[in-house]
Amino acid sequence: MSAPGDRLSDLGLTLPPVVPPVAAYVPAVQAGEFVYTSGQLPLVAGELPATGKVGGAVTPEQAKEMARICALNALAAVDAVVGLDAVERIVKVVGFVASAPDFTGQPQVINGASELLGEVFGDAGKHARSAVGVAELPLDAPVEVEMIVQVRT
Repeated sequence: MSAPGDRLSDLGLTLPPVVPPVAAYVPAVQAGEFVYTSGQLPLVAGELPATGKVGGAVTPEQAKEMARICALNALAAVDAVVGLDAVERIVKVVGFVASAPDFTGQPQVINGASELLGEVFGDAGKHARSAVGVAELPLDAPVEVEMIVQVRT
């Protein structure tokens, strides 16, 4: 299988600049053979493509695409710490979905992140995952994603 950067290019994607923190934290940190990302919002050039609750102002399809953007932002944070070629496997993804009261499709929304990771890393992109509905997210974002990545040391 080709390198992750090549697969991103094949998908018509490039890593964005690392999203600057909106509070007192860093985008990603390495501890031994793991890189932990902070929660990544679907910011594109500093802006959210949409705000509000999924199942309300934001459709599940829009939110799924934003989860994909979150994963791309998380990969940019990993790349800044160790480089994507050092990724051994994606271990865990946690996705948060700002949900309207009756919305229960959180797993399908976070599939946007999981599917991207599979496209980029193949079998090494298969991961454990949680998809959680929440009342609010920072900046009124509909989705937030964080990851744990095993890397070659």
